[in-house]
Amino acid sequence: MKVTKSVLVAILGATALVSCKSETKVQEGEIVEQTTTATDSKEIAGKVENATFQIEGMTCEIGCAKLIEGKLAGLDGVKEAKVDFDSKTAIVEFDDAKQNSESLTKTVEKIANGIYKVENMQVEESK
Repeated sequence: MKVTKSVLVAILGATALVSCKSETKVQEGEIVEQTTTATDSKEIAGKVENATFQIEGMTCEIGCAKLIEGKLAGLDGVKEAKVDFDSKTAIVEFDDAKQNSESLTKTVEKIANGIYKVENMQVEESK
């Protein structure tokens, strides 16, 4: 019985460590929350476009989807970024003079040592 409990605890611990990688920063005992939307005061140099794409490899909403959303929202020229874990869909509103579909793809795919993959990228001019 003790061996079974020990094995179960080890498996649960390993799963928790591997399943989601969160990059929350701790500063002097305080948790600093990541920004999930860019500020509206950014200048628009080109056309505003919307990119919609699927993200494969997400295993949880907070550690994966919110992390990706924060990274995308923090990019220069990104007005807004939303990642829906349930549908594995990202919608990013961005300035085409500062970002493009390739830069968005590279940003997502370099997070967490490349475990996320972007598929079905569609970009259209914002209305």
